[in-house]
Amino acid sequence: MRLLVRWLRAVRWYVHELMGDTAYARYVRRHASAHPGAEPLSERDYWRKRTADQEAAPVSRCC
Repeated sequence: MRLLVRWLRAVRWYVHELMGDTAYARYVRRHASAHPGAEPLSERDYWRKRTADQEAAPVSRCC
């Protein structure tokens, strides 16, 4: 049973990473270490900027 739970957690982690669900949390952690005291973008603004950056400079990706 423990092996199944462990496997399911690993699959869940992989799917979240693949879909970009943790991107904002990683951005906030990186921003806090690189720019202490500076306010990070809101989550809404972060996703807007990320999308705009991807559209401005498209790179090869699957979808």
